[in-house]
This record gives sequence, structure tokens and C-alpha cells, in this order.
Amino acid sequence: MRRFVTWLAAALIGFSSPVLAEDHPVVVELFTSQGCSSCPAADAYLATLADREDVIALALHVDYWDYIGWKDVFADPRFTKRQKAYAIAAHRHSVYTPQMIVNGVEHVVGNHPVDVAALIAKHAKTRHPISLALKEQAGVLSISASSDQVMPTPVIVQLVRYVPEREVAIHAGENAGKKLIYSNIVTEWHRLGDWDTNGPFNLQTQVQGDEPIVVIVQAPGPGPIIASARLR
Repeated sequence: MRRFVTWLAAALIGFSSPVLAEDHPVVVELFTSQGCSSCPAADAYLATLADREDVIALALHVDYWDYIGWKDVFADPRFTKRQKAYAIAAHRHSVYTPQMIVNGVEHVVGNHPVDVAALIAKHAKTRHPISLALKEQAGVLSISASSDQVMPTPVIVQLVRYVPEREVAIHAGENAGKKLIYSNIVTEWHRLGDWDTNGPFNLQTQVQGDEPIVVIVQAPGPGPIIASARLR
């Protein structure tokens, strides 16, 4: 598995024929917490990414800082589990906030905007072997995808929903007394199924509410994000 993830990351970055970034937005996952004093700067930077069409910026609030005096109202243990899985895949022994992961492979401190911007620019030039299209009508989301090459192992198709913006008054913990604005707060992350890329992928699923819809195709691990698309 590790050999496949390493191969795929190198292969995706190594393709010589780039596509428009808008066709395949770069996914930036921010692991953050309202109980972390270093996180507000990263949260503010994510807000600047949230407006970009060539980036899908996602805030995943973790729960492991809740014990220090303030329980993050958006925290979800599933996001802590996802961050830990990234750490294991990257042979790291710990997790931290704020952390950003770019396209499933680049790990960077979330309040270092220059470094994050450089990684986004790098992945925007990557050629993607998978084409992904979304359509939503009357509460039914239609997903279609095709690949110009067969992946060595099946990839994972995931559905993500997020709230574009919320303001929170924090009354305790390291950020006590602050009123902070959070962007692109992930509320749902579902695994829809696996795809072996031998033929086209087509799936319909029910969706509710007005929250933006994101579909992410990713190598197992979690590994490199190979395709992404959004409806908002």
C-alpha cells in the first residue's frame, strides 16, 4: 500500500501536460480547533482560500483540544481520526493544529501562508488522469467519472458537505474573549464507494439542504487526491 501511494503521488506530480486549475480544484484540508491559540491565523487564511474557484478549502475541527477549557462546537472525532490516519500514512508520530494538507500528500503548518500558497501553485499544474462531473437536481446528486489510466488499486469516492461561514463567541480556553469567524466548516464526510477505474463510474445519491457539495476521489491511505469537484 505504501509503495502504491508513493508511486501515485510521484506520478500525478510528474505528468508533463497540465490542465486548468478550475477543472480540478486543489483540495486544502485545515485541521483546526477553537481551543488552539495558534489556529485563528490559519482560520483567517483559510477564509481567503474559500473564495477561490481553483481551491476547495475545508476546515475539519478536531476534538483533542477540548479538554483545555473550551469544547469546539464544530469538533468531530471522525476528523481527528482522519488527521491521525494522514499522520500514519506519512510515517509521522503525532498530530497538531493548525495543520493543512494539500491534495492529500503535502503536510504544512496551517499558519504559514507562503508555504501553503506555493504548494497550491505546485498542485494546480498537476495533470489529472480522472475527469469528474457533478449534477444536482431535485435533491439527487449525480456523479460521473472516467479515467484515462487504470489505477493499481481501487480509489475512494467521498462526499463532503460544509457550512460556508459561522461566527462563534469563545468564552473559555486559549481563545477566551474572542469572537471568531470560521469558513467552510465541514459537517459531513461520507465514503460513497470504491472505484477500480477499469470503466466509467456513475452514481446517484440523495442530498438534502443548501450546503455546498464536494466530491473527492482519493487513493486509500488516505493518499493523494486524484480528482475533486464542487457544487455551490
